[in-house]
Amino acid sequence: MRATHRRLAATAAGLVLLPVALVGCGIGGEDQDESAAKPARAPAEEAATRSRERVQAYLDAMAAKDVAAGRSQLCALLHDGFDLGATGPNGDFADHFQVPEAAITGVRSGPRGQEVSVSVSVAVGKRTVTRPLVFTVTRDGSDWCIAGEAPGGPAAPTPTGVAPTRAS
Repeated sequence: MRATHRRLAATAAGLVLLPVALVGCGIGGEDQDESAAKPARAPAEEAATRSRERVQAYLDAMAAKDVAAGRSQLCALLHDGFDLGATGPNGDFADHFQVPEAAITGVRSGPRGQEVSVSVSVAVGKRTVTRPLVFTVTRDGSDWCIAGEAPGGPAAPTPTGVAPTRAS
């Protein structure tokens, strides 16, 4: 009877240890080397990168007066409003505006998506004004798009580097 118990105990121990041994050999478990070989971007890094790309494409389209390229950077919900106002008297793509300089100054997470701060210089005739703007970029399905544009923080310094005072 002792031999039967020993065989039974050995078989039970073998069955218990078999899955552990197989996973230890790499059979049946996840392959750690494959997942380490394909490092995925961190979600925050990807969001900042995609947001920066979308806004830069929009700024480039503004400078080139390429309305179609600008429209393609926006979320579908903004297309109708963009079509009505983009080339109007105060639109981003108005014929009388020139955009000699536009630069992204920062990207941060906001309550509605990534907030991309920019500084845009707009020239009308001989007068040039620099204005800060904030674009909100969000994910729409598997793609990224601009979901909003708003005035930014305090205005950038004047070209002479001196901010105007109340007296001036």
